[in-house]
Amino acid sequence: MKLKKTFTLCSLMMASVSMLGCTGQDKVTNVSTEQEIWPNIETGIAANPEMEAQIAKMLANMTLEQKIAQMIQPEIRDITVEDMRKYGFGSYLNGGGAFPNNDKHASAADWIDLAEKMYQASIDDSLDGSSIPTMWGTDAVHGHNNVIGATLFPHNIGLGATNNPELIEKIAAATAQEVMVTGIDWVFAPTVAVVRDDRWGRTYEGYSEDPEIVKAYSAAIVKGLQGAVDDDFLSDKRVISTVKHFLGDGGTEGGDDQGNNTASEQELFDIHAQGYVGGLGAGAQTVMASFNSWNGEKIHGSKYLLTDVLKDKMGFDGFVVGDWNGHGQIPGCTNGNCAQAANAGLDVYMVPTDAWKPLYENLIKQVKSGEIAQSRIDDAVTRILRVKMRAGLFDKPSPAKRPLSGKTEIIGSAEHRAVAKQAVRESLVLLKNKQQLLPLSANANVLVAGQGADNIGMQSGGWTITWQGTGNENSDFPGGSSIFDGIKNTVEQAGGQVQYNVNGEFESKPDVAIVVFGEQPYAEGNGDLDNLEYQRGNKTDLALLKKLKDAGIPVVSLFISGRPMWVNAELNASDAFVATWLPGSEGDAISDVIFKKQDGSINHDFKGKLSFSWPNNPVGNQNRGDKDYSPLLPYGFGLTYQDKNTLADDLSEKSQVAAKLEDLVLFERAVKAPWSLQLQSGSEQQAMTSSRAALNAVSVKTFDKDVQEDARAISFNGKEAASVRLMAAFPSDLRSYVEKAGQLQMQIKVDQAADAPLMLGMQCGENCDGQFDISKQLKAANDWQTLTVDLSCFAEQGVQLGQVFSPWQLATEGAWHVSIAKLSVTSAHTEDATVSCQ
Repeated sequence: MKLKKTFTLCSLMMASVSMLGCTGQDKVTNVSTEQEIWPNIETGIAANPEMEAQIAKMLANMTLEQKIAQMIQPEIRDITVEDMRKYGFGSYLNGGGAFPNNDKHASAADWIDLAEKMYQASIDDSLDGSSIPTMWGTDAVHGHNNVIGATLFPHNIGLGATNNPELIEKIAAATAQEVMVTGIDWVFAPTVAVVRDDRWGRTYEGYSEDPEIVKAYSAAIVKGLQGAVDDDFLSDKRVISTVKHFLGDGGTEGGDDQGNNTASEQELFDIHAQGYVGGLGAGAQTVMASFNSWNGEKIHGSKYLLTDVLKDKMGFDGFVVGDWNGHGQIPGCTNGNCAQAANAGLDVYMVPTDAWKPLYENLIKQVKSGEIAQSRIDDAVTRILRVKMRAGLFDKPSPAKRPLSGKTEIIGSAEHRAVAKQAVRESLVLLKNKQQLLPLSANANVLVAGQGADNIGMQSGGWTITWQGTGNENSDFPGGSSIFDGIKNTVEQAGGQVQYNVNGEFESKPDVAIVVFGEQPYAEGNGDLDNLEYQRGNKTDLALLKKLKDAGIPVVSLFISGRPMWVNAELNASDAFVATWLPGSEGDAISDVIFKKQDGSINHDFKGKLSFSWPNNPVGNQNRGDKDYSPLLPYGFGLTYQDKNTLADDLSEKSQVAAKLEDLVLFERAVKAPWSLQLQSGSEQQAMTSSRAALNAVSVKTFDKDVQEDARAISFNGKEAASVRLMAAFPSDLRSYVEKAGQLQMQIKVDQAADAPLMLGMQCGENCDGQFDISKQLKAANDWQTLTVDLSCFAEQGVQLGQVFSPWQLATEGAWHVSIAKLSVTSAHTEDATVSCQ
């Protein structure tokens, strides 16, 4: 059944602070003692003494090396099939942007081939003496999103607006099928974060600010992925699910990804743990530990939460897997050495990069020395084997021979796309509709504008083919459709006229303009903001809206975003405004809602309701827990075609944030929108769309400095001139930074120096650039340092800082090998710039 769409005071309180004091079915009541906070979860999975005896027998015959191998989960870019044969890893994964043969366009057959080879190597006991089957885990978080042609469903924030658990279960079941076509056993979903601050870059991975929706959805997703416990639980059409990230990732201070959650233990349960009540109750077999801390302690190292709470009090008998080198963030640990995580209750170390080998060796030593108890290892391996047996991995055929394997017609099937289209239609939230502008007549003269109109990658967001969702083109989505595709088809079928121009230019004055704009794709960490003002300091989309309004054209805004944002100015400049969230690959479904049928009747009405309240100021919703929190639009808001418009054109456009020029971050963990990293040498040019890119003269690859893939190693071969630069299709205005004596700042480390200049530059177009030799300012090899250059220096060289296309470039003819981390333009001026203007 659908959850009620009447939002009571109790549910609003529950979303704002906690569920204390709320009563009724499926509500958590107040408790009197700490021991009563965490309930024992009933899963309905019957005890199986025969299975447990079989596990104990296997365990007794395993060597320590075999046991530790079960606890190691490397990534496909960092191991070979022969490594699997030699070590017998219990599992492995593909991270976002990792593909078989490192080929973004790998076919389903390529995925199956790798799955089959890894499986056969794992059961080959010729080298390691073990025949325990491995399992492959993948981040299929809005469909099988790593595979070209898969059905991409709306991201979780949009699904929360549908308030429809039955639909969510169908989405999960469809995802499970598409995953199984490629021979994969295990999905890292659902994410059950209850987001308190929309500045968090993973906000779109949360279903709602309301723990009630998250609880219901978690159960639905787990049932859709794994099957119901009393029905087809972990059958041939199901995969293993993972409830993540345990615990409190959506409540970190300031919305800081991997930051610190300071909630009380009662709030931790009432707000952040409800997804686990739902998901574990539905039989979820794995839980992923979270990067964040709780009151200063990293979750990966918290014995209280991982063992005492999750396993002992809540009764979870599956296994706990870590997140990407999350164990390495525990104080005293490194990626390759961390006994603390195992002692805390981590059962499987997710250890990408080449750190898996020293971790494996160190864990063996630590058990032998007594630093890790043998009983802790036996418990971890027992849990891993239990999940594998429940999933039938010891009995099922190999990946290439399973019932759904290789049935490529299932991937992106019409049936699955129909489910996705329903989800798109039900997720749309109508925020404004002056004079009942919507629904539109389909036989009108319609202008379509904006960067998001014909951009399937933008409408799909992060975790889409690549980790960040960047570097994709419409051709990477066979079978998918853009928002423009749907509008064009609808209007032309009705005999209307469509004009499409990104910048809003037109030949004949249209009856209405539909402008599609919003956030560029991002994923964890890279999407963190300190301010929710949309296009702060560079309001090109607002200028487009105003241009059309000034021409006397009614404007419909379709806003693509992974979170609610402060868009008061854009709302004022729009006659109708729709929050589309991140609809995925079926953008054409939006036209089903915003246009009438040809006979003038309503086709599909708006059903979506805000599962996240809409901010009234750019600081965001970090005050959801405060009694005086007052959003612009409340949780549960959403107009239908029967409702009168409520928003006028006089919303305050004055930011309540103190007048301060924030740093313009160009690169931090990843390249920030709208820039992309490009390599150039001679006549060759290449964009970096994966973890590695190379020309003959220059190459770039990602590596871990402090956290996952947060730095870039750049190698020039010295045989010809080459450059690496950040580029954007449209210029950025940096004049306000010049006025505040701003600087370009760069973290850099020399890996190999050369007897040739290394030029740091900035470009504003053809024959409009400036550059400085920084070779003399660089320290000795392997020392990180921060270099700065005054922006005024570039201006003196002729760079027009009002229209900068490339804010950063490194160029040389020498064999320089350097690494870079954070790049930014800042107004936090230091007295002496590192690089002289002279």
